[in-house]
Amino acid sequence: MEQFLGPDFLLTTPTARTLYHEHAAALPIIDYHCHLDPAIIDRDENFGSITQLWLAGDHYKWRAERANGVAERFITGDATDWEKFEQWAATVPYTLRNPLYHWTHMELRTAFGIDETLNPESARRIFEECNEQLRRPDMTPRGLMRRYGVETVCTTDDPADSLEHHLNIRRSGFEIKVLPTWRPDKAMAVETPVAFGEYIRRLGHAAGRDIRTFADLRDALQIRHDFFESAGCRLSDHGLDKFYAEDFDAADIDRIFRRTLDGHKPSEHEIRQFKSAMLVLFGEMDHASDWAQQFHYGTIRNSNSRMMRAVGPDTGFDSIGEFATATECARYLDRLDSEGKLPRTILYNLNPSANEMIATMIGNFQDGSVPGKMQFGSGWWFNDQADGMRRQMNALSLLGLLSRFVGMLTDSRSFLSYPRHEYFRRTLCDLVGADVEAGLIPYAGYERERVNAMIRDICYNNAREYFKF
Repeated sequence: MEQFLGPDFLLTTPTARTLYHEHAAALPIIDYHCHLDPAIIDRDENFGSITQLWLAGDHYKWRAERANGVAERFITGDATDWEKFEQWAATVPYTLRNPLYHWTHMELRTAFGIDETLNPESARRIFEECNEQLRRPDMTPRGLMRRYGVETVCTTDDPADSLEHHLNIRRSGFEIKVLPTWRPDKAMAVETPVAFGEYIRRLGHAAGRDIRTFADLRDALQIRHDFFESAGCRLSDHGLDKFYAEDFDAADIDRIFRRTLDGHKPSEHEIRQFKSAMLVLFGEMDHASDWAQQFHYGTIRNSNSRMMRAVGPDTGFDSIGEFATATECARYLDRLDSEGKLPRTILYNLNPSANEMIATMIGNFQDGSVPGKMQFGSGWWFNDQADGMRRQMNALSLLGLLSRFVGMLTDSRSFLSYPRHEYFRRTLCDLVGADVEAGLIPYAGYERERVNAMIRDICYNNAREYFKF
């Protein structure tokens, strides 16, 4: 029987072990998409407890606790840090066969050196041991990033954000790059006129101009885009339910914008037109700045209206959506490509039934200018476990070039999520190693070094070159 989380965890063949231990394990981490709070990195203060570091904001764990019958008070409510940790420890034994069980123990081992499994019997010991270690000067946010070998982190930031914390971090001389990512979703949200109007006023204040027309909006966004670039931004990110590619003209978009600012909700067709215009504008801006653009699409967000009212968004009440969006995706990419303004693009689908669609879609717009210009993003959210990663990489392998894949990211709000890169690297090495052992991939002479280099590229080199870090 294999040791739980032993040195060869997830590595089922000798070749997989060679690929991981000799070529993947020691590489630095480029976490090019996450939701870490730059203010926490800027302050670099010790965490008050393992609960604050580990459980606050982690809706993966919250979903598991709710499924296990834990009351909301012990999840997002006013329970003490110990009470919240105790409930998570009681839930962990019920997460067997869920990736949370692996991630939980990988994080305890790599951050705190704790090999003991977390359960009701060990909870108090582990809670106190973690809290004791968190008092050390090397266990701050920056210290944890150093511990995991992080080289670059890209946070997720609104165009109206001041980026003061990113600038402070850079001025401090911190050796790890902490870069902003442009996330302009709120500038598209005309379906909620009141919130949209408030956001436009905030954006105008950040840009130093009054926004009354669509031309004003475009200019304000460009000002902020330029500012993000000056702060080191190299990529954008867009969270969509689906793609938008309606026909529109400038006069229609200006009219929709003005009426929305006056408090009128646009029709469904007008909403699609406005979002289509904005996606084109964002793509053109990214192309002009030589950024990469990312699209995370296919989510049904905040499905539980009662809990949305009680605890707010991004708290674990989202699910995979069923959207027929291939035609709109193709039209959107083609519109930019036809004008010579299609930037490097990464597409992440939440519904795994779209894997083959995305793997073939990116092939339509590869143009020879950049290796892997169009990317099929790594298994995202509900797909960032071993099975989802394998399905994503298999689709990309069969229909594209796995060798040019830019690899893994955490998509996390936690400073303890970096073992997800290890989890991915082990899964990748096992996938390729199994093919070698089955005689499907040669592993001698020139091809041996090609395979070794492919592993290093997917885990690190491709991302460094693709994003120009």
